[in-house]
Amino acid sequence: MTWHGGTLAGFDLETTGTEPLEARIVTAAVVEVADGEVVDGRTWLADPGVLIPAQASAVHGISSARAAAEGRPAPEVAAEVAAALRGYWARGVPVVAYNAPFDLTLLSAELGRHGLPPLGPIGPVIDPYTIDRAVDRYRRGKRTLEAVCGEYGVVLDGAHQAAADALAAVRVATAIAARHAQVSALSAEELHGRQVAWYAEWAEDFEGFLRRKGNADAVIDRDWPLRALHAMPPHGEGAPH
Repeated sequence: MTWHGGTLAGFDLETTGTEPLEARIVTAAVVEVADGEVVDGRTWLADPGVLIPAQASAVHGISSARAAAEGRPAPEVAAEVAAALRGYWARGVPVVAYNAPFDLTLLSAELGRHGLPPLGPIGPVIDPYTIDRAVDRYRRGKRTLEAVCGEYGVVLDGAHQAAADALAAVRVATAIAARHAQVSALSAEELHGRQVAWYAEWAEDFEGFLRRKGNADAVIDRDWPLRALHAMPPHGEGAPH
């Protein structure tokens, strides 16, 4: 069975900001999808331990007061989310995350911040953002999750709610596979490897673009699906959800 015809685990975080090494988890979701439908899943609300900026609350709807009153301790949430992802990878189930370097790097930073075990061997990961950008490189328009859902005919109910975004990411991934034979023909492991290369190529091109526009010091991280935790994220590139 091809990867897009089997079980997939969607993963999404809503956070305090757009810098993955600095932002904190506010909500998280991991949803197991088979035949396009959710068969299992879990959501979390965390108390991030810091104030949630108003602009972040405006996106996902969680205020600092609600997070402090109803959220669970951030270390517990980070540990449980990591355990859920490890469990899927141990079963050979690909984890789907839209703009995976943001979510996985942020989760990994949280684990390190709280002295928890690292995420460990990662993969296979399916990142519809990276794949779509590679296979339809010259399409005009935004590449936010909402925009890409529109391109592939995926209904997104409740944008910026972690569970809704996680499910939409899975459905976009399978829609991309249905449209592009070069994606559907690969195994999950092969696709993981292709995304490493595709992301590095995009980063190099974008870095060159920024330098041509006058930012001579522009540096775009080339690592996928996890950025180096000791490096600051470049140019505030956050998750395009």
